Amino acid sequence: MNRHTPKPTKSLRARAMDILSRQEISRSGLKKKLAPYAENEAELEAVLNEFAEQGWQSNSRYAEAYIHSKSARHGKNRLKQALAQQGIDPDISRHLLPDRETERRNAVNVLQKKFKHPAQDLKEKQKQIRFLAYRGFDMNTIQAALKCDWDEDFF
Repeated sequence: MNRHTPKPTKSLRARAMDILSRQEISRSGLKKKLAPYAENEAELEAVLNEFAEQGWQSNSRYAEAYIHSKSARHGKNRLKQALAQQGIDPDISRHLLPDRETERRNAVNVLQKKFKHPAQDLKEKQKQIRFLAYRGFDMNTIQAALKCDWDEDFF
Protein backbone atom coordinates (compact mmCIF):
# COMPACT_ATOMS: atom_id res chain seq x y z
CA MET A 1 0.00 0.00 0.00
CA ASN A 2 1.32 3.39 -0.93
CA ARG A 3 1.75 5.71 2.06
CA HIS A 4 0.97 8.73 -0.04
CA THR A 5 -2.46 7.58 -1.20
CA PRO A 6 -4.95 9.98 0.34
CA LYS A 7 -7.64 8.52 2.58
CA PRO A 8 -11.13 8.69 1.14
CA THR A 9 -13.01 11.55 2.79
CA LYS A 10 -16.10 10.72 4.81
CA SER A 11 -19.38 12.20 3.80
CA LEU A 12 -21.05 14.66 6.15
CA ARG A 13 -23.78 12.09 6.74
CA ALA A 14 -21.22 9.41 7.72
CA ARG A 15 -19.50 11.82 10.11
CA ALA A 16 -22.83 12.64 11.75
CA MET A 17 -23.63 8.94 12.10
CA ASP A 18 -20.21 8.29 13.68
CA ILE A 19 -20.74 11.06 16.22
CA LEU A 20 -24.26 9.94 17.11
CA SER A 21 -23.23 6.31 17.42
CA ARG A 22 -20.89 7.28 20.26
CA GLN A 23 -23.07 9.71 22.22
CA GLU A 24 -26.31 11.65 22.43
CA ILE A 25 -25.68 15.19 21.28
CA SER A 26 -27.79 18.29 20.80
CA ARG A 27 -28.53 19.62 17.33
CA SER A 28 -26.41 22.65 18.13
CA GLY A 29 -23.50 20.47 19.28
CA LEU A 30 -23.74 18.26 16.21
CA LYS A 31 -23.82 21.33 13.97
CA LYS A 32 -20.63 22.69 15.58
CA LYS A 33 -18.83 19.37 15.09
CA LEU A 34 -19.91 18.99 11.47
CA ALA A 35 -19.53 22.63 10.34
CA PRO A 36 -15.82 22.38 9.44
CA TYR A 37 -16.59 19.49 7.05
CA ALA A 38 -19.68 20.95 5.35
CA GLU A 39 -19.33 22.46 1.91
CA ASN A 40 -22.08 24.96 2.69
CA GLU A 41 -24.82 25.78 5.20
CA ALA A 42 -27.56 24.19 3.09
CA GLU A 43 -25.79 20.80 3.06
CA LEU A 44 -25.28 20.96 6.82
CA GLU A 45 -28.92 21.87 7.50
CA ALA A 46 -30.13 19.09 5.19
CA VAL A 47 -28.16 16.47 7.15
CA LEU A 48 -29.29 17.89 10.50
CA ASN A 49 -32.93 17.92 9.37
CA GLU A 50 -32.71 14.36 8.03
CA PHE A 51 -31.23 13.05 11.27
CA ALA A 52 -33.88 14.83 13.34
CA GLU A 53 -36.71 13.54 11.11
CA GLN A 54 -35.39 9.98 11.32
CA GLY A 55 -35.17 10.28 15.12
CA TRP A 56 -31.43 9.66 15.09
CA GLN A 57 -30.78 13.02 16.73
CA SER A 58 -33.17 14.35 19.34
CA ASN A 59 -32.78 17.38 21.59
CA SER A 60 -35.33 15.86 23.95
CA ARG A 61 -33.38 12.60 24.24
CA TYR A 62 -30.13 14.57 24.69
CA ALA A 63 -31.69 16.67 27.48
CA GLU A 64 -33.00 13.56 29.21
CA ALA A 65 -29.60 11.82 29.06
CA TYR A 66 -27.77 14.97 30.21
CA ILE A 67 -30.10 15.55 33.16
CA HIS A 68 -29.99 11.89 34.15
CA SER A 69 -26.18 11.90 34.20
CA LYS A 70 -25.69 15.24 35.99
CA SER A 71 -28.68 15.79 38.30
CA ALA A 72 -27.23 13.88 41.25
CA ARG A 73 -24.35 16.38 41.44
CA HIS A 74 -25.86 19.61 40.12
CA GLY A 75 -28.92 21.71 40.84
CA LYS A 76 -31.66 22.81 38.46
CA ASN A 77 -30.09 26.21 37.80
CA ARG A 78 -26.83 24.70 36.55
CA LEU A 79 -28.63 22.03 34.51
CA LYS A 80 -30.87 24.62 32.84
CA GLN A 81 -27.91 26.87 32.05
CA ALA A 82 -25.86 24.03 30.54
CA LEU A 83 -28.79 22.88 28.40
CA ALA A 84 -29.48 26.43 27.24
CA GLN A 85 -25.84 26.70 26.13
CA GLN A 86 -26.41 23.57 24.02
CA GLY A 87 -29.41 25.19 22.36
CA ILE A 88 -32.03 23.15 24.20
CA ASP A 89 -35.41 24.88 24.52
CA PRO A 90 -36.37 25.31 28.23
CA ASP A 91 -39.80 23.82 27.46
CA ILE A 92 -38.12 20.54 26.46
CA SER A 93 -36.14 20.17 29.68
CA ARG A 94 -38.65 21.60 32.16
CA HIS A 95 -40.50 18.32 32.81
CA LEU A 96 -37.24 16.32 32.91
CA LEU A 97 -35.67 18.28 35.77
CA PRO A 98 -35.75 16.76 39.27
CA ASP A 99 -38.69 17.60 41.54
CA ARG A 100 -38.24 19.66 44.72
CA GLU A 101 -37.74 16.66 47.03
CA THR A 102 -35.23 14.98 44.73
CA GLU A 103 -33.40 18.28 44.36
CA ARG A 104 -33.20 18.66 48.17
CA ARG A 105 -31.97 15.10 48.57
CA ASN A 106 -29.31 15.67 45.88
CA ALA A 107 -28.17 18.88 47.60
CA VAL A 108 -27.87 17.07 50.94
CA ASN A 109 -25.87 14.25 49.32
CA VAL A 110 -23.51 16.68 47.58
CA LEU A 111 -23.10 18.74 50.75
CA GLN A 112 -22.41 15.74 52.99
CA LYS A 113 -19.99 14.22 50.53
CA LYS A 114 -17.92 17.42 50.36
CA PHE A 115 -18.22 18.45 54.01
CA LYS A 116 -18.06 15.72 56.64
CA HIS A 117 -19.85 17.73 59.36
CA PRO A 118 -22.31 20.64 59.68
CA ALA A 119 -20.96 24.17 59.62
CA GLN A 120 -19.56 25.18 63.01
CA ASP A 121 -19.57 28.92 62.38
CA LEU A 122 -20.73 31.57 59.92
CA LYS A 123 -17.58 31.33 57.80
CA GLU A 124 -18.05 27.57 57.26
CA LYS A 125 -21.75 28.05 56.57
CA GLN A 126 -20.99 30.66 53.91
CA LYS A 127 -18.46 28.30 52.35
CA GLN A 128 -21.08 25.55 52.16
CA ILE A 129 -23.65 27.96 50.70
CA ARG A 130 -21.19 29.11 48.01
CA PHE A 131 -20.35 25.49 47.19
CA LEU A 132 -23.99 24.51 46.70
CA ALA A 133 -24.79 27.71 44.79
CA TYR A 134 -21.89 27.02 42.42
CA ARG A 135 -23.33 23.56 41.87
CA GLY A 136 -26.56 25.23 40.71
CA PHE A 137 -28.87 24.74 43.69
CA ASP A 138 -31.29 27.59 44.49
CA MET A 139 -31.34 29.31 47.90
CA ASN A 140 -34.48 27.51 49.13
CA THR A 141 -32.86 24.15 48.39
CA ILE A 142 -29.57 25.26 49.95
CA GLN A 143 -31.30 26.42 53.15
CA ALA A 144 -33.22 23.13 53.38
CA ALA A 145 -30.01 21.14 52.84
CA LEU A 146 -28.15 23.10 55.53
CA LYS A 147 -30.97 22.46 58.04
CA CYS A 148 -31.03 18.71 57.44
CA ASP A 149 -29.96 16.31 60.15
CA TRP A 150 -26.43 15.20 59.29
CA ASP A 151 -27.14 11.84 60.91
CA GLU A 152 -29.86 11.05 58.35
CA ASP A 153 -28.82 8.44 55.83
CA PHE A 154 -29.30 9.88 52.33
CA PHE A 155 -26.85 7.59 50.60
